[in-house]
Amino acid sequence: MPARRGSASSDRRGAQICLGQFGAAHGLRGEVRVYSFTSDPAAIADYGPLETEDGRVFEIKALRPAKDHFVATLVGISDRSAAARLANLKLYVPRQRLPALEEADEFYHADLIGLAVVDRAGQTRGTVIAIHNFGAGDLIEVRPDAGGSTELVPFDATFVPEVDLAGGRIVVEPSDLSKPSRLVGEGGEAKPSRVRGNAAQNTTTRPLTRTAAGSRRQRSTLSRKGRGS
Repeated sequence: MPARRGSASSDRRGAQICLGQFGAAHGLRGEVRVYSFTSDPAAIADYGPLETEDGRVFEIKALRPAKDHFVATLVGISDRSAAARLANLKLYVPRQRLPALEEADEFYHADLIGLAVVDRAGQTRGTVIAIHNFGAGDLIEVRPDAGGSTELVPFDATFVPEVDLAGGRIVVEPSDLSKPSRLVGEGGEAKPSRVRGNAAQNTTTRPLTRTAAGSRRQRSTLSRKGRGS
């Protein structure tokens, strides 16, 4: 899932990526609200059948925009009672269904979540737990191994000089994640994760995330900026 402003949606269930979530029923004919976590919100309908955590599979037959969500017509759902039972279910697709990235310095949010964070000396400092963009650039949220508040680190070539997906790690500067960051909120607390619709997106792909991208289609991606850009 590509990223847009707010938090990435990068929930993972094994090899599955969370693309969105059902909301309340809409009207009397089985339509349901859908909150999309993809960077191009309408692209949620382009990934094919969507699976819930309990293994049910849904196919979007029609999708139209509403104020802060979409209204979907689903194959096999034709009345309000059936639609109402879908509220709050998260929607997933297999990771392999996401298109291949075109640039070497571009990443899916879901592939960054869970990576170890190490310093130049190779010492593990923490773990990536979320991707954010509050309007001033992409940030990775790191939970330090030493405990305490999470840290927000700019995702660019200066602060993150190396991303090693195969090795399951990223290298960060500055290396000391125990010191308060200028990016954290008052009292040393990290800025809270944003939420889209009813769904907390600390997940992917990501929403995941930063999520799935535009003419770079339904990509939940995050592009690293060049040093000094």
